[in-house]
This record gives sequence, C-alpha cells and structure tokens, in this order.
Amino acid sequence: MFGQRAMKVENMLKLKEEFDYKSLSRRLDLQLDKFIAEHERQQKAFEEEIERVTMEAQNRISESERNNADALEKERTKYQKEYVESIKKLEEKWMMNQQKHAAGENIPGLKDESSNAISNGKDSRVANMEELAEMKKKLQKETLLRKVAEGEVNILKSQLAGLKKSEASAKSDISKLQKMLEDEARQKEKLEGEIATLQSQLLQISFEADETARRIDKGGSEEVLGGLDSLMLQVRQPQINDSGNGEKASIAKLFEQVGLQKILSLLEAEDADVRIHAVKVVANLAAEETNQEKIVEAGGLKSLLTLLRSSEDETIYRVAAGAIANLAMNETNQELIMAQGGIRLLSMTAGNAEDPQTLRMIAGAIANLCGNDKLQMKLRSEGGIKALLGMVRCRHPDVLAQVARGIANFAKCESRASTQGTKTGRSLLIEDGVLPWIVQNAKSEASQIRHHVELALCHLAQHEVNAKDMISGGALWELVRVSRDCLREDIRTLAHRTLTSSPTFQAEMRRLRIDR
Repeated sequence: MFGQRAMKVENMLKLKEEFDYKSLSRRLDLQLDKFIAEHERQQKAFEEEIERVTMEAQNRISESERNNADALEKERTKYQKEYVESIKKLEEKWMMNQQKHAAGENIPGLKDESSNAISNGKDSRVANMEELAEMKKKLQKETLLRKVAEGEVNILKSQLAGLKKSEASAKSDISKLQKMLEDEARQKEKLEGEIATLQSQLLQISFEADETARRIDKGGSEEVLGGLDSLMLQVRQPQINDSGNGEKASIAKLFEQVGLQKILSLLEAEDADVRIHAVKVVANLAAEETNQEKIVEAGGLKSLLTLLRSSEDETIYRVAAGAIANLAMNETNQELIMAQGGIRLLSMTAGNAEDPQTLRMIAGAIANLCGNDKLQMKLRSEGGIKALLGMVRCRHPDVLAQVARGIANFAKCESRASTQGTKTGRSLLIEDGVLPWIVQNAKSEASQIRHHVELALCHLAQHEVNAKDMISGGALWELVRVSRDCLREDIRTLAHRTLTSSPTFQAEMRRLRIDR
C-alpha cells in the first residue's frame, strides 16, 4: 500500500498541468469562421436557387398564358368569321329559294324546277347544319383546351405559392441560424472568459507545484527516497504536506469550476499540446481517491486507454500511464482496466516506450494491478509479467523499484491463494523466468528495490512446491541472508519463519551445513 501512495505522491509532484487554451481558442475561431462562411455560401446559393426557380415559373406562366390567349383568340376569330360567312350563304340561298318559289307559283311551267330548287335548298340547309354542328364541336374542343391550359396555369400558380412558402421557411431557417451564430458568439465570449480564469489558476497551480519541488530538493535526495519508500515519514515534512494541500485545493477548485466533462473532452482535441495538458490535469485529479470514481464514471478511463492505443507520443504515453496508475489504486477500477483490455495495452506500450519516466509510470500501473488476486491469470496471459521483466532493460532505479513492487505484489497474491487452497502448482513468476532477476537484485543498493525483492523471495518461499526451483536458482542463500541481515524486522522475521517451516529448505540447509 505504501508503494501505491508513493507512486501517488510522485505523480502529483512530477505532473504539472499547463493548459494552453490559446490554441483551443484559435481552433474555435477557425471553426466559427468556417461555419459562418459555409452558412453564408449556403444562404446565397439557396437565395439564388429560389430566385431562379421563381423567375422560371413566372416566365413559364406568362408564356403559357400568352400562347393560350393568342391561340384562343385566333380560333375564336376564325370560327366567328366562318360562322358569319355560313349564315350569309344560308340567308342568300334562302332568299334565292324564296324568290324562285314565288316565281314558280306565278308561272305554272316552272313548278317542277321550283320543286327541285326547294329540294336542293333543303339539302344545302342540312349540309350547313352539319357544318355548324362540326364547328360547335371544334368550339367545345377549344373550350376544353382552354380549361386545361387554365388548369396548368393554376398548377403553376400553386407551385409558385409553394416556392414562396419555401422561401419564407428558408428565411425563417436563416433567422434561426443567425440566432445560433449569435449564441455561438456569446458562448465563445464566455469560453474566452473561462480560459482567462483557467490560465490564471493554472499559473497559480504551477507556481505551487514548483514551490513543492524546490522544498523537496532542499530536503535532499535521501529524504525524498525515504519518503517514497515509506509514506509513513510524511510527518517529517509538514511544510511539503501544507504545500501539497494547497495544490490539491487549487486543482479541486479548477475541477469544480470547469467540470470534468470539459476536461475529458479535451483528451480528444486535435491539438497535441491540448491533449497532453488535459491528460496532465486528469492524472492530477486521479491522484485524489474522491475523484477516481467520478473520472471512471464519466468515461475518463476509456479515453485514457484510447489515447494509449492511438497515440505515438512519448509524453502522452507517460502522462496517460501515470493517470491509469493512479486510477489502478482502486480495486473496482483495476477490474475495469482489465475488462477494457488495459493490461495488454500497457504491456504493448511498455515495449514501445524508451523514456525512463514513461516506463516508471507503466510499471507502476502494472504493479498496482499485480496486487489484485482476481487478475493473476489475466496479467500473465496478456503479457503483464513479461512486460515487467522486459522493463528492467532500462536499469533506472525508479523503474526497477516499480518492477520489484509489482513482482512482490504478485508473489503475495500467489502466496495468499496457495494458503487458501485456491492455487496449486509452481509460481507463475518462476514459470515466466522471473526468479533469476529476483536473486540478482536481492542485494541491490537501492533500498526501495531491495525491500520489494526480499518480500517477493519470502512470499515465493512460503509455497513448498517452489522450494526446489528456488534452491536450484540460488534463492536459498538469499533467504538465509535476509533472515539474518535484513534491516527491516518484519521481513527478517518472515524469512526466518519461512525457512523453518519448509521441510525442503531444512533438508537442504542440513546438507549444506547452514546454521539457522
């Protein structure tokens, strides 16, 4: 537990949040300008289209009315002229027939001729009546055509009315868009005010973090390492705690004013600097247990894992892994990290990273996960143990300390499972080849590495099935040394009790004539 809290203190001191909201503001300006230009372009195109359709409809209506009127007038004139001419012809023929009929009565010799003329007049009248009926049919046909034309005109008028309604609706939409633009402008002004406030707060937080770092430097590197090895020594540095509390208060105030969702949304920003600063803030917030649940519920864990998966930036690797390490102090969060593929992702990132601080953060996150009994098999199957062993290539003491802590946590969980009867067989650490590294570093000059390795040795030795492998790997001699020379009494006592309770170790010690 003290190792987790030491990780937490290191994260709080080494991760400063430095929001660069100017780039965010510039991006908002560009997006707003782009939106306004696009809106104006669409509005202009829409107005031009409305005007074009309106003119086209009006032209079609005018042309149709003009053509129909001309055609109707021509037909009407033609038929009237024909009708008048037919009437005249009929009247003339009728007058002629009347005259002939009167003359026929006076002249007896002309009766037959008159009869023939009357008969011919009747035939002519019938023909004229047929012609008149045909003309009436044509007139009715033209009337129907006129009605069809009037119907088309009415349809065009209704289309024009619809276009006018569409134009009115478009104007309404334009007014709504203008209102939205005004709201966006007001929101932009509000954001700029928030940015200014955040910048001042971040400057204050950075100043307090620098003050804390300077005070730690004054205390000396040995005192810092001692504090990392055992957080019980915090009482020796009350001034550091006071400064840390001030920094926590500033971060809490920033958290309350800005809101977690806004901070998490910046993790997906296009600007790399904005993403880095946002991850730093999340990492600092995750150092507080009260914030961890809120961050996970708001989707912060998923966003951090996505950053690890998609990014190739070493800084993002480092800060995101530090934030995950802070979240991994909680057992529920540990299971969520496992469920979302975090173990495999951390293992892959460990293979890609080169910076010691990045490796320290990744090793710290995996070390926290190693302390969960439920994740033992998952840690091994997804490469967590091999990732820890692979990170020793760095040889940086901070990285090695986190690796040793992870191995000690894993060995402790295995020992507890063996005692409870839920695990049988050799240790997974031994099967994965971790024992030689444990033996090699059991005498490390760095106390934080040595103590974790000594604990790992004791936990492995508590399970009898591991005894033969430990003897052949040279771990027995280190256990004997720990039981005699370890500076920590609890570890020394545990090593002694383990040696005396193991028949295999006892037999080997008698064979080698090693005094207890």
